[in-house]
Amino acid sequence: MKRNNSQKLGELLRDFFEDNTELYEKMMEIRIRRAWQEVLGPMVLQYTRNVYVKDKVLYVSLTSSVLRSELVLCREKLVKSLNDYAGSQVIRDIVIR
Repeated sequence: MKRNNSQKLGELLRDFFEDNTELYEKMMEIRIRRAWQEVLGPMVLQYTRNVYVKDKVLYVSLTSSVLRSELVLCREKLVKSLNDYAGSQVIRDIVIR
């Protein structure tokens, strides 16, 4: 027997995330943390201690002061690259410690 109330999976997911915006925001934050690993690569990752998102700001703790200085200089480009990787405007700034 054929069902008449069928929907596409993409439509169902879109409806679900519209109703559960907190869950969608958390999922995007996880994408940004994954983007940090993918966009900056393993060399930067070995100097990274902690990465988290709070209030649309990405906080990153680094063990290398030289790397910290370099990343502070290209902060705007990093924000754009990470948001592009995530596919959404998730962060608006980066704080590098």
